[in-house]
Amino acid sequence: MRLYSLSVLYKGDPKVHLLKAAYDVSTFNFFQRSSVQEFMTFTSQLIVERSELGSRASVKEQEYLCHVYVRNDGLAGVVIADNEYPQRVCFTLLDKVLDEFSRQVSKMDWPSGSPATISYTALDGYLSKYQV
Repeated sequence: MRLYSLSVLYKGDPKVHLLKAAYDVSTFNFFQRSSVQEFMTFTSQLIVERSELGSRASVKEQEYLCHVYVRNDGLAGVVIADNEYPQRVCFTLLDKVLDEFSRQVSKMDWPSGSPATISYTALDGYLSKYQV
């Protein structure tokens, strides 16, 4: 059971953009890591784009399960895990991360934010804490 990615995104009016993300690509071949990370970023954005506000879903993509939660305010979280990781734990983690993110990062910064401009450092800690 493994978590590979934990992302916070904003579902804005024109498009979805990534606010902050953490990845664990240590189990992949060194030469594959950057393309795997790009795949996870792209997939996270695509899933949020296709999800309705206020929805939760689990989507199978290749050998991964992508768990997405889009809040009514447009803030969204995506966890990419292997097939064995418990779904309930993923959604609990998403709830916790999105609540904490919305308290620490001003709502004014969401529409224009990017991983470089948003100062929220807890994702790496959560990703390693929830590894099994």
